[in-house]
Amino acid sequence: MCGIAGIFDTRGQRDIDHDLLGRMNQSQFHRGPDEGGQHFEPGLGLAHRRLSIIDLSSGQQPMFNDDKSVCVVFNGEIYNFPSLRKELEAKGYVFKSHCDTEVIVHGWSAWGEACVDKFRGMFAFAIWDKKERSLFLARDRLGIKPLFYSLLPDGQFIFGSELKVLKCHPDLPTKMNPQAVEDYFALGYIPEPKTIYQSVYKLDPGHTMTIKQGQSELHSNEYWEIPFTPVPYSSEQELEEELIHRLREAVDIRMVAEVPLGAFLSGGVDSSAVVAMMAGLQKEPVNTCSIGFDVKGFDESIYAQEVAEQFNTHHHVNIVDPNDFDVIDELAGLYDEPFADSSALPTYRVCQLAKQRVTVALSGDGGDEHFAGYRRYRWHMNEEKLRGLVPDSIRQPLFGLAGKLYPKLGWAPRVFRAKTTFQSMARNPVEGYFHNFCTLIDEQREQLFSDSFKRELQGYKASEVFHHYAAKAPTDDPLSVVQYIDMKTYLTGDILTKVDRASMAHSLEVRVPLLDHKFVEWVSGLPSSMKLKGQQGKAIFKSSLEPHLSNNILYRDKMGFAVPLARWFRGPLKDKLRASLFDGELSATGMFDNNYLEQLFNQHQSGQRDNSASLWSLLMFNESLKKL
Repeated sequence: MCGIAGIFDTRGQRDIDHDLLGRMNQSQFHRGPDEGGQHFEPGLGLAHRRLSIIDLSSGQQPMFNDDKSVCVVFNGEIYNFPSLRKELEAKGYVFKSHCDTEVIVHGWSAWGEACVDKFRGMFAFAIWDKKERSLFLARDRLGIKPLFYSLLPDGQFIFGSELKVLKCHPDLPTKMNPQAVEDYFALGYIPEPKTIYQSVYKLDPGHTMTIKQGQSELHSNEYWEIPFTPVPYSSEQELEEELIHRLREAVDIRMVAEVPLGAFLSGGVDSSAVVAMMAGLQKEPVNTCSIGFDVKGFDESIYAQEVAEQFNTHHHVNIVDPNDFDVIDELAGLYDEPFADSSALPTYRVCQLAKQRVTVALSGDGGDEHFAGYRRYRWHMNEEKLRGLVPDSIRQPLFGLAGKLYPKLGWAPRVFRAKTTFQSMARNPVEGYFHNFCTLIDEQREQLFSDSFKRELQGYKASEVFHHYAAKAPTDDPLSVVQYIDMKTYLTGDILTKVDRASMAHSLEVRVPLLDHKFVEWVSGLPSSMKLKGQQGKAIFKSSLEPHLSNNILYRDKMGFAVPLARWFRGPLKDKLRASLFDGELSATGMFDNNYLEQLFNQHQSGQRDNSASLWSLLMFNESLKKL
């Protein structure tokens, strides 16, 4: 893909430090190793790193219109640029290249801020309008591409594709955001628009921002929302046929590239569906790659192999060593802020493998969120049924007491872990869903944090993030509400962040057809009873794929992209973990209760409880502190 960066003087036209912008841009070299460009004028500096995918011979950035009054730096792909080009040519605009970037330049001149409504793709870009003396920033609807920004105390507005770009600026305030820390230990990531720093923000997905000279405050504007508008239909078969048609089209427009193209193939439903569509759209065998684990219960490679054989793909597998944790030290540098999804390790490896053979890879990300594929959706709806049977006046005290008295059996299969269910049932639906999602639940974070840090939080709870989106959701369907929350939080802050940084570390572009916004809009309007049918998640997605994939692929239990953390922490990572908890940057912050840290560590080592997720969060927080 690409990386963008910039400095804009909101107070005047002071000279921009050329060397500084050069360092900012160089810090994201991995995002675009093919070419780099910069543009300067009084009060403005724009920079770009390019990974060449389309129109390799031209399309250099920053890119200008004919009279040099409009300039753009762009990270992403506009998949419908051929049709938009024809529309703009009919309006009299003349194109000098064959790339999608020029569509943005002329699109701004033709449609202004409304140009984003026209773009179908993944993108983060900045447009400088010299006549208006304004800088316009935009991020794609689902947040596939990142965009960080900060307004510095001296009035300089800085932005970049990664947090490390902004960290290059010597005047960036780096005071930690306590709310972001609370969010991180609850969710495992820092949700938009926050970052680990109080002074830095992520532009929300589906938002734009216009900055002009003399402006002292920043405001973003939402240009898109997941509609959840009911889809009219006459039969479920009709919907299944249309689903496949829409999926095939979303895949098709993402297969345009002048460099080698392939796909990730885990053997799960989503990636297998993408590969099935690709195989039907091109004559040559699809390039596929997957990661296998030499640990029973974590390895899906046999299912990936089955799909590869079915569609005769050029398949490549890399079996990861069961002790493949050397990349841990690199992860903190990749993500720039605390990030606790342990599947970042295999994601890094599969991107590394893919880059050996392709420059563009299609993924199946997003299917679980808008087709209700996660187990937690089933648990939530089961709990909702129970909530409906028991009046609040009885339910809250009854299940609250049961949650306190029932022993915590973290080591046991979920069916025996009723404590979590009781605790969830004592809460309202949003609080219950949050409780089930948390890495460290409210009571655990209360014990984890020191008294001084809890005072800094001033009563803030990470659950406020979920409440914010629940109140904002354009639907009151119980399943759709929690799907909406996930698509606004987990999907962007965890899944897409993980894939962007891991792929960009290897200069690999990843395209996500299941998150095509037109496809997402249509799927959002399907009845929730067709997504979660009884205890079967992704019901309509799976049934529509039956002519294309075997039941062995469609209806087996979901495994996920997990790593054996529990075993690592009792074995080869035990000493590293101990040092991180008690001798590293973590303890020096004064943010944590050391007695509780010892409790978490000892419980895990004894086998009393599986605290691996909590301990991983602490380990990665410590690793991140080394980089902050």
